[in-house]
Amino acid sequence: MKKIVLFLSALLFAMPFKVKADEGMWFLMFLERLNQRDMEKMGLQLTAEEIYSINNHSLKDAIVQFDGGCTAEIISNQGLVLTNHHCGYDKIAKLSTPEDDILTNGFWASNQKTEREADGLSVRFFVRMDNVTDRILGVVNDAMSELDREKVINKEIAKIQKENNEGGKYTVSVRSFFQGNEYYYFVYQDYTDVRLVGTPPNSIGKYGGDTDNWEWPRHTGDFSIFRVYTDKDGNPAPYSPDNVPMKPKHYLPVSMAGISEGDFSMILGYPGRTNRWMPAQGVEQNIKYAYPAWVEGSKLGMDVMKKYMSASDEVRLNYASKYAGVANYWKNRQGMIDALTQHQTVQAKTINEEAFNVWANRSENKAKYGQVISDINAWYAATNEKARHDNYLMTMMRTSAMSSIPYRLSGGAEKYILAKKSVRDSMRGEFEEFANGLYNGKYEALEKEMLAQQLNLYANKSEGYEIAPYVAQIAKEYKGDFDKFVNEAFDKSIFANIESFKAFLDNPKGTVISRDPLFKLSLALMEKARYKTEELAKLEDKYQKAFRLLVDGLQKSNPDKKYYPDANSTLRLTYGTVKGLPRGEKVNDAKENWYTTLKGTVAKHIPGDEEFENPQKLIDLYEARDFGPYADKEGHLPVNFLTNHDITGGNSGSPVLNAKGELIGLAFDGNIEAMAGDVIYDPELQRTINVDIRYVLFIIDKFAGAKHLIDEMTIVK
Repeated sequence: MKKIVLFLSALLFAMPFKVKADEGMWFLMFLERLNQRDMEKMGLQLTAEEIYSINNHSLKDAIVQFDGGCTAEIISNQGLVLTNHHCGYDKIAKLSTPEDDILTNGFWASNQKTEREADGLSVRFFVRMDNVTDRILGVVNDAMSELDREKVINKEIAKIQKENNEGGKYTVSVRSFFQGNEYYYFVYQDYTDVRLVGTPPNSIGKYGGDTDNWEWPRHTGDFSIFRVYTDKDGNPAPYSPDNVPMKPKHYLPVSMAGISEGDFSMILGYPGRTNRWMPAQGVEQNIKYAYPAWVEGSKLGMDVMKKYMSASDEVRLNYASKYAGVANYWKNRQGMIDALTQHQTVQAKTINEEAFNVWANRSENKAKYGQVISDINAWYAATNEKARHDNYLMTMMRTSAMSSIPYRLSGGAEKYILAKKSVRDSMRGEFEEFANGLYNGKYEALEKEMLAQQLNLYANKSEGYEIAPYVAQIAKEYKGDFDKFVNEAFDKSIFANIESFKAFLDNPKGTVISRDPLFKLSLALMEKARYKTEELAKLEDKYQKAFRLLVDGLQKSNPDKKYYPDANSTLRLTYGTVKGLPRGEKVNDAKENWYTTLKGTVAKHIPGDEEFENPQKLIDLYEARDFGPYADKEGHLPVNFLTNHDITGGNSGSPVLNAKGELIGLAFDGNIEAMAGDVIYDPELQRTINVDIRYVLFIIDKFAGAKHLIDEMTIVK
C-alpha cells in the first residue's frame, strides 16, 4: 500500500500543471518574478519594465482588445491598427454591398478622408492591473453557499470598480482566477471611433477557407488595417468628422530582417477561454455529450445558411460573418473530440485526480478536501444528458435569429400596448430603431428553414433530458412537421419580420403578446435554457465549491511550481520560439516545415473555387518574381510561419514579436494536431500559425499599391 501511495504522489508532482518555457499565458505584472530569466535565456533583449510599465510607455500600450473578441496592435504614430482579416470580417461585411463588395474585392483608403466608419467597432487599451485577492476573500467565509459567496463578492467588486474608474474615465473589470482563489482588477480605456483603412480581398484574407482552417501548411493573408481616432485633445470620443488620428503612447516597429527556426519570439494578446484545470469527467462530458451535439447543430446551421448564401450576393454578405463564426467552432469542436480522445486526456486526468485524492484524504487535509473529487464527479454524472440537450438548444439559438428576437422585443412590446398614445409616440422612435437592428440583414426564407430544421433536430436528438414543454407540444400537435408549424407561426406573428412588427406599432390595439406563436416559442426556449431543478442547484453549489478547492489543493500540494491561470480575455504574454512540425502527408512548399511561401499559394490555385482561387494580380506578381524588398534571402516570398506559443481564441490578431519587441507577424490560427490545446498543452505538437509581416507589407505595397501606409510605419531592416 505504501508503494501505491508513493506512486500516486509521484504522479501528482508530474501533473500537466508543471510549466515548460513555451507553455503558459502569463500576467504582465509578474513577468520579472516568474518569467524574465527564462525569457532572457531564450534570447529576450528587453526588460520586464519595457514590456509592462504603469509609469512609462511600454509594449502593453501598443496592444488592444479589438471589437471585444480579438487582439490588435498599434503600428504607427497615427493610430494605425493591425489585426486579422477574420477579426475585421464582420465590420468589412457590413460595409459591403452587392454594388461595392469590399469583402470580396478588398478596399484601400487612399488617404485618411476616405477611411470608412466601422459602426459599433471599438478598441480597448490596457492601463494597469492589481491584485485584490486578500480584499475579496476577506469578505467571504467557508460557511457560505457558493451563491451567497458570489453575492458578497459582487458587492465588493462594485466598490473596487467605482474606486478605480476615475469618474467614468476608465472601464474597470475585476476578474476571478484559479477558479475563484485569486482576484485581480484591470483598468482599461475604450476608444469608439475606429475606421477601416484597408483589407485584402477575401481570396487573400480568407484563402483556403474552411478546408484549410486549423490546418498546416497554410497560405493565408489573414490581416486587415484600421485606425483609431480621438478628439482634438487625444481623448476617446464618438465618431465625428472633426476627430483626429490617435497619438499612441507606444507603437510597434515592424521588422523586415526575417526570422529563422529557433529564434525567440513572444505574443501579447487577449486569449479568450481555456480549461486547463477542467476535471476528468468534465472532459468526458464534452467528448461524449456536449461537443457532438454542438458539431451536429452547427453543421445543420451551416448547410441552411450556405444554401441561401450561394443563391444571393446580398444574403451572402449579410450572413458571411455569422457563417464564418459557426464554421470555425464546428471544425474546432470536432477537432477537440478527436484530439482529446487520441491523447487519452480523460484517463490521464483521472490518474491525476486519484493522486490528488490521496493527498486530499490525509488527516490534515481531509476535512477541507476529502469530498472534492466525489462532489465533482456527482455533478457531471447528473448533467451529462443535460449537456447534450443544452448544446442542441444552444446551437439553435446561435444559428436561428428567430429563436431569440421575439423574446427580446416582447418586454418593450407589452409596455407599448399598455401605454397611452402620447407615450407611445415618444417611445416609437427608439423602439423601432432597436427592432431595425435586430431584423437588419435577416432573410425570411432562410430564417424559417433554419428555425424549422433546428427545432426538428432539438426535438428528436435530446432524448435523455426533457425538451422545452412547448416544443414537445408542437411536435405532438403537428406530428413532427415543424415546417408546417413555422410557416403558420410566421403568418400569424407580429414578430415574423420588420414589416409585421411595424404594422403592430401602427396599430397595437387588440394585440396579445402572450398568445403570439413565435413569442411563445422564443419564451419557451429561453426559459428552458435557464431552467434548473432544486436538486441540480444543490449539486451545482457543491460542484462549484469542489472545483475551487480542487484548484486550490493542487497548488498547495505542489507549491514549488509556477502556475498560470486559465485564459479569460485578459491581457497575457506567451513566449517560445519559431518552431516547425514534422512533415506530414500535406507537402509544404518550403525547404523546412516551419514556413510557407507564395510558391505554395499559387500551387494551390483552383480557378473558380471560392476557397482556392487566387487573384490574377497575385499570380502575375509571383510569375514576375516581383516581390520588392519583402523576399527572404533566397528570393522566396514568405507567407506564413509556425511558433510554439500557447494561445487560444481571442489571440487572433495578436502581434508576434522578436527579442527586441519588433513586429514579425500576426497570430491567426492553431494546428489541428493540437486541437486539445484549450484543455492540455502538448509541447511536441502545439503550434501557432502566423502571417509573416513581410507578406502583409508585400500585399499592402505591391498588390494593393498602398505604400503610403508602409511609409507611415517604422520599418526596421
